[in-house]
Amino acid sequence: MFRWKATAALAVAAALVLTGCSGGGSGTEGSGSADRLTLTAIASPTSYDIGAGAEYGNRSPFFQAVFDTLLQKDSKGEIQPWLATKWEYNDANTVLTLTLKDGVKFTDGTTLDASAVVASLERFRDGTSPQAATLAGKEFAAVDATTVTITQSAPDPSLVNLLSIAPGLIEAPSSFGNADVATNPVGSGPYILDTASSVTGTTYNYTANPDYWNKDAVKYQNLTINVLEDPTATLNAIRAGEANGAKIADNNTISEVEGAGWTIESNELDFQGLLLLDRAGTMAPELADVKVRQAINMAFDRPALLQSLQSGYGTVTEQVFPATSAAYDEKLDSTYPYDPTAAKKLLAEAGYPNGFSINMMSVPAFQQTFDLVAQQLSDIGITVNYTDPGVGNLITDMLAPKYPATWMALEQNPDWQLINFMIAPDATFNPFHSQDPKVDAFISTIQNGSQDEADAAAKELNRYIVDQAWFAPFFRVQGTFATDANTNLEFWPTNAYPSIFDFSPKN
Repeated sequence: MFRWKATAALAVAAALVLTGCSGGGSGTEGSGSADRLTLTAIASPTSYDIGAGAEYGNRSPFFQAVFDTLLQKDSKGEIQPWLATKWEYNDANTVLTLTLKDGVKFTDGTTLDASAVVASLERFRDGTSPQAATLAGKEFAAVDATTVTITQSAPDPSLVNLLSIAPGLIEAPSSFGNADVATNPVGSGPYILDTASSVTGTTYNYTANPDYWNKDAVKYQNLTINVLEDPTATLNAIRAGEANGAKIADNNTISEVEGAGWTIESNELDFQGLLLLDRAGTMAPELADVKVRQAINMAFDRPALLQSLQSGYGTVTEQVFPATSAAYDEKLDSTYPYDPTAAKKLLAEAGYPNGFSINMMSVPAFQQTFDLVAQQLSDIGITVNYTDPGVGNLITDMLAPKYPATWMALEQNPDWQLINFMIAPDATFNPFHSQDPKVDAFISTIQNGSQDEADAAAKELNRYIVDQAWFAPFFRVQGTFATDANTNLEFWPTNAYPSIFDFSPKN
């Protein structure tokens, strides 16, 4: 039981002034289109140059507005043709051949052909964008004007999915050398950024691309995205009718948003919980014992944490694979019931009857979460010694690595991306390079086996890492987006921010 009730932890930022225009969005009866869609976002793009700052997640609408991806996801999260009309692997799954739509132009009038696609993919691969490493080792070739091949040394089950998000964004090579490439994007997307009326970091205004190849997909003649990092500023914009759609960063405001007459759409992409990183015990010897890691899992009252930190908006879980994954097994979510007494017994069996101390990091923005983690671990005899890594150092210090375990919120990616993000020996969030022969075998089958073999291995992998308590997830968080009475939205299940193509006016 908790000794006090926490409210949601929030990163507090100065409220940004809304500019651009009011929500608008009224369409002509039966037209299926409207003048303007005004949205709010919680983060602005760091750079429009795909080699430097291309991202999806909460920054996706900025890039999706001006660039096309090779493939596209529909509102169900399923891959559909886009710039690439067909795609096919060779028998070894090491060469992917893409057939491109003919006749597409970038907004500067240059041709989007196979050579341009290859140049763009190479720029992303060789750049510094957060997902640049996903294309590492891949070679791109233009077979002819409308055919591109992607060659890799081993199968990559995530590649087709990657081509529908940031790594698949296509930027005009003619813009690479422009002095303003970071702020004046040149793509083939549905909109053109109006740099004269936009304010970097605050307001982004776009006009419809008059030569867009897929005009039926564009439902608004103008698009405005206002960046509001403060949840209070977002709530005020909703109440004032200054937007048609808004990213809701604080689920505790949902009742107020609904009270303003707005509709809530949601998905669950991120899980929150502990990453038990030092599974070999090089920094914290106690974590090398599976009984200790299992005891930690049993220390947490997950339903109470979900209620206290997210007002119940989410789903309790004990696995890092999402419910949409072939690896997911609902039964695994009851592996570690909240049981401090049983947890203490496991610690005693591991040789720690009096508990132990462990170093972790905390940041003020999420202090209530960190306090609850420390409290629940204290109840089974584990003392947490927190250190504030300082502004901007949370991820850097985690991956250094400087701490054996940490609280974190991470996206539940598609299987192969998740494996290479959190589980594989060289995964980003496996900074101690933990390795296990059984895990390696499962990963090999997932990469090289048939679809049925890969799905079965994914299930076994998930079951094994839950049993071995590699992580201590608490819950999947509800990702929330709200729309006004004038706007329809189909919120895709695979990204934190909706696709701009899934908004439409109510006529």
